[in-house]
Amino acid sequence: MYKKILVPHAGTPAGDIALDHAIHIARSSSSEIILLHGIEDFPHVPVFTFHASQVSKIKREIANVTNEIESIMEKEMIKRTETCQKNKIKSNLKVVTGLPTEEIMKILKNQKINLIVMAKRRKFKGIKSLLTLGSVSRKIIENTSCPVLMVDIERK
Repeated sequence: MYKKILVPHAGTPAGDIALDHAIHIARSSSSEIILLHGIEDFPHVPVFTFHASQVSKIKREIANVTNEIESIMEKEMIKRTETCQKNKIKSNLKVVTGLPTEEIMKILKNQKINLIVMAKRRKFKGIKSLLTLGSVSRKIIENTSCPVLMVDIERK
């Protein structure tokens, strides 16, 4: 039923729980898992408050930090793809820089995703929980026709 499962993963234990659910689903349906980690861009440097040379230096430093974070997170996410491989599940890793919601929506548009599995961290119950979901979760649910499995990591 599901050919491709997208797992947006922030590198957290909550993301690992969502990945475990995706692995369980993938095992029973011979699915491929696409693991996505998004690194948010740093805010832009307010150019009117700094000298041009300072702006250039700050931009270089921001680029260096972003590249370092990307390298660290890619290594962390590779560990998760190895978990998929141990479970005999095909997986792909994408580490991208940008707004998480936009990056998820790009993957949905460019790939034939059949299911999204992501963690939910809110404690509220019922309809109130949907209204108070994090902005990424809420935007994904509101803007896609693809099924979304929200894994409640607060339940034991």
